[in-house]
Formats: sequence, structure tokens, C-alpha cells
Amino acid sequence: MNLRSLKVFALVMEEGTLARAAKSMNLSQSAASRLLHLLEEEFAVRLFRRDNRRLIPTAEAERFYPEALRILSQIDGLPHFIQEIQSGTPEPFRIIAQTRIVNGLVIPAIALLRDTFVDQPIKLEIYPRRDLGRRMMNDRYDVGITALPLPVDQPKPTLLGAAPLKVAIAKDHPLSRSTVLRPEDVVDVPYIALDDTTVIRRITDQKLEAGRTTLKVAHEVSLGSAAYRLVQRGIGFTFADPIALDPELEEEVRLVDWEPRMDIDIGYFIPNPDGKGDVSRAFVDALKVIYAQRCMEQMDC
Repeated sequence: MNLRSLKVFALVMEEGTLARAAKSMNLSQSAASRLLHLLEEEFAVRLFRRDNRRLIPTAEAERFYPEALRILSQIDGLPHFIQEIQSGTPEPFRIIAQTRIVNGLVIPAIALLRDTFVDQPIKLEIYPRRDLGRRMMNDRYDVGITALPLPVDQPKPTLLGAAPLKVAIAKDHPLSRSTVLRPEDVVDVPYIALDDTTVIRRITDQKLEAGRTTLKVAHEVSLGSAAYRLVQRGIGFTFADPIALDPELEEEVRLVDWEPRMDIDIGYFIPNPDGKGDVSRAFVDALKVIYAQRCMEQMDC
């Protein structure tokens, strides 16, 4: 198997276009196309069909994608694995987490875990949700935390809770004194939207569409943390939940209830329950404690 062909395939699945995949690998589009064709020839399967210059994954591609991620992740992790063996250092407790929930949930949970497991090395890897899929297919981690649904079919997650999305707005804005906000209340306030690769954007768009209303996007960002800091500077409003909002911003950014209510599910997953059992269970307990604390502050999680 040509590993470069496999990587082109995975990147096309993730990026949506051959051009973006080629750019990520510093290849010409024609070279990337040849590598993709080699993969199809090797396995005698059609992975994509063309539709107005777009590559649409076939059913075979959708089934092949998780296995391709697993292979690539294991290969990517080999150098670090060898380095650990050679160094003789204790194996760390590995956590992978989505960027948006790290500061409000994961970091406080790690601090709580350290109260019991003082000498346990910890490795935290942080990714945007769209990049988590590849890491999730690599079993060399102990616990993962992210918004649901997961970007791949395995492993099966456990629901931590459903956090309500609220309007994040600067505390000195007149609307911050509102008890609840609705679409008609924010039409004159610039909407700072997350891009359409994020769960929050999909949830908000679907809910607005169901209510036959829209919000005009004034600014668009790919990370919630950037949106919250734009809100902090009074540039507009965005949607956030009590788990995602950075604790250090709570003095300057207020979360106001939104109608119609929109929830985002947060979950955790343990690929190998027989691994670091005691530490994994303690960390999950810590996640539950911090999640409950954050929700109690808002009174409605």
C-alpha cells in the first residue's frame, strides 16, 4: 500500500476537495489525483464520484475512511512511541480533547485528578473537532472528551451532559441585562459565527431554519475562543455554553438564555477500559464534578 495515496484519500475526506488535500501535502493537484487513482486501482474500488468539480465519497469510501485513519495514526505515532521506550520514562496518562472545552472543563478536571494521583505524568493533546477523528482511531490514549456526535463511528461515547447554548455578549452591552434573548432581539448586533465545520454552527443553523428565521453573519471564525474574545472587545455576540466559555472571560462576558433553547451534548470515551483503570475512572469522576460545577453556575445545565 502506498502510504502517500492513503494520506491523500484521508485528506480529501477531511478537507472536502482534492485541491485542499494537495495543498496540505505540498503536492500539485495532478500528483494528488494520480495518488488517489493508484489507491483505487490497488483495491479495485471507486472511492469518489465527481459532481460539478467536487469529489463525493462513495459508500465504500465512507467505510474505508475509519480504517485509513487508524493506519495513518498508528504510523504517525511510531516515532514518539520509540522515543518513550528509549527514554525509559513512565508512560503518561493520555488525554485527547476538543479545543473548545479544554479551559473550562479539561484543565480543571486534570487539576482535580492531580490531588489524588500526584506522581502520574499526564499528556494532554488538544485538537479542533474536525481533526479529532484521526487521533480517535489511534488507541494510544486513555480518555477523550469532545462535543457529540463523534466525527467517527468508534469508539462509543458516554454522555457527560447536554449543555445549553446561550448568547455570549459583552457585560457592558445593554442586552447583557436581559433575562432571555430571541432572534428578533439581536438583529442589530453583529453576529460572530463559528464556521460551518463546527457542531455549534450546525446546531444553530438547524434550529434557526426550523423556526423559519435567520441571523446575518457579520464575522466568522473557526475557533470558539477567538469568537469569545471578539465578544469581550464589544464587536458583537456569539453562541457559547457554560463549559466552553473560558473562565477568565466571565468577568467581561455574560451568557444570556436563548429561545428557542439549543443544547450541545458533551461526551467522553475510553478506547481501552482495561488500561489505566483507576486513573481513568478518577479522571471521569473529576470531569463530572467540574461539569456539574460549571452548570450550577448557570443554573440550567
